[in-house]
Amino acid sequence: MPLPDSVSVYLVGGAVRDRLLGLPVGDRDFVVVGATPEAMIAAGFRPVGADFPVFLHPETGEEYALARTERKSGRGYKGFVFHAAPDVTLDADLARRDLTINAIAEDADGRLVDPFGGARDLEARVLRHVSPAFVEDPLRVLRVARFAARFSPLGFTVAPETMALMREIAESGELEHLVPERVFVELRKTLEGPRPGVFLRVLRDTGALAVLLPEIDRLYGTPQRPEFHPEVDAGLHQEMVSDMAARLAPGDALVGWAALLHDLGKGITPRHELPKHLRHEFTGLPLVDAVSARFKAPSEFAAMARLVCRHHLEAHRAFELRAATVLGLIESLDAIRRPERIRVFTLACEADKRGRLGRADDDYPQGAYLRECLEEVRAIRAEPWLERGLTGEAIGAAMRAARLEAIAHLCEVHTKG
Repeated sequence: MPLPDSVSVYLVGGAVRDRLLGLPVGDRDFVVVGATPEAMIAAGFRPVGADFPVFLHPETGEEYALARTERKSGRGYKGFVFHAAPDVTLDADLARRDLTINAIAEDADGRLVDPFGGARDLEARVLRHVSPAFVEDPLRVLRVARFAARFSPLGFTVAPETMALMREIAESGELEHLVPERVFVELRKTLEGPRPGVFLRVLRDTGALAVLLPEIDRLYGTPQRPEFHPEVDAGLHQEMVSDMAARLAPGDALVGWAALLHDLGKGITPRHELPKHLRHEFTGLPLVDAVSARFKAPSEFAAMARLVCRHHLEAHRAFELRAATVLGLIESLDAIRRPERIRVFTLACEADKRGRLGRADDDYPQGAYLRECLEEVRAIRAEPWLERGLTGEAIGAAMRAARLEAIAHLCEVHTKG
């Protein structure tokens, strides 16, 4: 049974925006005006919305939401009361959206409905809030920063008046009421994008970084030794590292997370030690653990962030390390059993080394060396010593000696080749 003739359906949001930008269109979302939940179900749509009426198309599985309005009723991004009814207009539904570029609709004939000038802002490459109600949802601070990062390669910037509202939200205390898991979703999406450094800068400029990630906010204004870090400022370094991680491992949030937290110890270096950061790979570990725990990051994210913080300086000095130290590093990563970890580790370390002013195109042979060391180590099996009659600890000792010899040989090849 089809929907009644009085019902209108519009394509909305990201699908319209991305088509107008000439970008690939992913998921398509629709708004339905003039319908009731009963009419949607009668037409074969399957209800899935917990907070407001959302339905899945019986054939395509795409989401169709009844037009709705929202009213602030409490703190946080969940503190809203929604109203969905046949008399809610398309303009009223679009008015509740965050940015003008996300508040454009398209009817079945391809005509745009753009009451807030989103198409104009797409042309001008501006991220601008739809209405003053923007301040009612604190999650929008993160979303706008994420969009700024995502569309930065296209030249987008955040409108000054929108930045002002984001500062207002940061100062209001609303950010502290965000659900940690929801914040991590935004962080993860950002790290999967092309310019997470822009995300950090926008949050920093609005005061939101100090609320959500004070461990990273403290890096800004912290000096580093210019002979190693021509950019000097540790916060700027982190922006560059995060962007480099996105360049080296596109779409890989695990590499991005480890790179994001690798230098937190520099933010608590005693002032009398600056610009040196002695043992920051150790002092940063409690901070790394605290951030991962606060946002309930997946266990592998937490583990790899900790490992990169602790061992990134060893990776940079890989060719200077004794074979036993390299093997110890591999064992610390548990990479013999979990070989995929060496890729994440070396990419995050490479991002650190190349995320510096004037160093973006430097080679990082240490990464290839450590990956080769792991291959050699994993290729050494117990069978030859079993065939010779060795048992127990004797096999372990023989395998370890063979692994150390293989690493030493590789180091010689790399340093002399």
